Amino acid sequence: MTTTRIDPTIFDALPLGRDPVSVRRRIEAMERLLERSFTLPGTNRPVGLDFIVGLVPVVGDAITALMGSYIVWEARNLGLSKWQLARMMGNVGFDAALGLIPFVGDAADFFFRSNTRNLRIIRRHLDRHHPGATVIEG
Repeated sequence: MTTTRIDPTIFDALPLGRDPVSVRRRIEAMERLLERSFTLPGTNRPVGLDFIVGLVPVVGDAITALMGSYIVWEARNLGLSKWQLARMMGNVGFDAALGLIPFVGDAADFFFRSNTRNLRIIRRHLDRHHPGATVIEG
């Protein structure tokens, strides 16, 4: 049987520094919270607050768009290019716009993971420009 509890280790000892390693850990924690913090029973598909809170019309999508914008703000502080930041804001905006459509937006949150896409952009940047911030995942 699959549990639907949130993983309590998501925010354990998150660093407060402005160095690339600290920023990467905070961004990864936010992405995990928004996209992969729960597992839906019967589907074994991870979902997060983006899907759950997005079920609340308008307000839920606004809240998750603000939380996704935090990831873009952290990326700006890392020095990503304007093109990368525009792509990231486009992902957040597209996700928020889809969320405004009843039922379709809820299904889209299940498949279109804007925060995961944004994390991928940030990881590529960090791997290229800050190789010391690379984390080997086991």
